[in-house]
Amino acid sequence: MYLEIISPEKTLYEGDVLSVVLPGTDGSFGVLKNHAAMISSLKEGSIKIIEADKREIQFEIKGGTAEVLQNNIIVLAE
Repeated sequence: MYLEIISPEKTLYEGDVLSVVLPGTDGSFGVLKNHAAMISSLKEGSIKIIEADKREIQFEIKGGTAEVLQNNIIVLAE
């Protein structure tokens, strides 16, 4: 899967990932390969990423929106 995390100032992250856990407004949710298409609002919290080489990275956000479509994830973060 390909993930992009974009803030108003700059691109925070882009690259291939194995999984992502996002802080949805109705609770955290995970995204794996071949996830169903969806759009979700995000609340303040951590984005947890497992990269293709199995390293774990976290980003703190204040909110935003996530779109999952055809193994591409775009996060517009505040």
